[in-house]
Amino acid sequence: MIDIKLIRENPEVVKENIKKKFQESKLELVDEVKKLDEEFRAAKTKGDAMRAERNVKSKEIGNLMRQGLKEEAAKIKDEVTSLGDEMARLEELEKELEQKIKKIMMVIPNIIDESVPLGKDDSENVEIERYGEPVVPDYEIPYHTDILEALDGLDLDSARRTSGNGFYYLMGDVARLHSAILAYARDFMIDRGFTYFIPPFMIHSEVVTGVMSFDEMENMMYKIEGEDLYLIGTSEHSMIGRFYGKLLDEEKLPYTMTSYSPCFRKEVGAHGLEERGLYRVHQFEKQEMVVVCKPEDSMYWYEQLWKNSVDYFRSLDIPVRTLECCSGDLADLKVKSVDVEAWSPRQKKYFEVGSCSNLGDAQARRLGIRVKNKEGKYYAHTLNNTVVAPPRMLIAFFENNLLEDGSVKIPAALQPYMGGKTVITPAKDKKNMF
Repeated sequence: MIDIKLIRENPEVVKENIKKKFQESKLELVDEVKKLDEEFRAAKTKGDAMRAERNVKSKEIGNLMRQGLKEEAAKIKDEVTSLGDEMARLEELEKELEQKIKKIMMVIPNIIDESVPLGKDDSENVEIERYGEPVVPDYEIPYHTDILEALDGLDLDSARRTSGNGFYYLMGDVARLHSAILAYARDFMIDRGFTYFIPPFMIHSEVVTGVMSFDEMENMMYKIEGEDLYLIGTSEHSMIGRFYGKLLDEEKLPYTMTSYSPCFRKEVGAHGLEERGLYRVHQFEKQEMVVVCKPEDSMYWYEQLWKNSVDYFRSLDIPVRTLECCSGDLADLKVKSVDVEAWSPRQKKYFEVGSCSNLGDAQARRLGIRVKNKEGKYYAHTLNNTVVAPPRMLIAFFENNLLEDGSVKIPAALQPYMGGKTVITPAKDKKNMF
């Protein structure tokens, strides 16, 4: 959510930003907010003046009563009563206008960074750099579900019966590898100075609307029926919510945190063939990075966060690239964002495995997260990035580590988390599959 002062003083800047995001339908909202804000300030100014007048008249009543001029005092009392009625009406008007303004401001997109490339959608995102050499072996790489089923590590049929499409059972060494990847990610980030968290997996509606746009909320979040609780779509939601309404000491910034959680997402919309299996699911686990910092430090941390993801994947010998998100692909709260994509030898292309975002002070404004120093108070900046999110990451892992005989090598970094195993071999039978 942007500062309303920007709409008051530079509405054309806000409109130009909306055009850059190809959201022309929102242009009229700027003028609407400007008009409502003028009405709000007029009502507030009038109300303040009437409150001052009432205070003066109240003192006058006291003076008249002390002089025994009861009749004159009674007349002024009537005037004070009339003032009170009008003030009550103005207070209701102020609340009504304030709510209208807030509702509209919540859908006006944040001001994107000047460095963001212009483009309508993700097809116009811009590749920044590649890390590691993409390899296509001279033997066939099967679809990831076939690889995992051959390892006796995946059961989709049972999951469809218990829960429907978009759910899965992981088993045996595959399930153990899934946990190893997360445990390694946890320690990887702890070694880089981040504090480890396990946050609440449900949050209140005011936190949801504070951390994400309405469109994201509608398309992602599962609501708990009969309660003001939502299942989180990522631990960023509850980690930023941890600072809801707080006044932070500048000397304690930055807060650098890494958090584990299960994640739950509706994933509304139809998806293609390459997004079946474990690519797009309703439930998964993730290790996240979250930073709360001073505004002048947010771009520094933005660079550090995406580099952490690149380093993590490269430590597992998975080639990756970074992709700058164009203006039309940025969610409304984001200032700047980069996707980390892993190499798929089977598809001979990269696919998204994580996203790093700088949200400026948008979440902080919505949630009232301020920082105090000697000069005064200001809103914090917030950032988030995926360390790793299996099971999607498993697709990249198994494709890049699959050997010709169907076994899968385990990189040295993960071997301590796998009891010293160096390879996962195909199952000779399907005793666990039923």
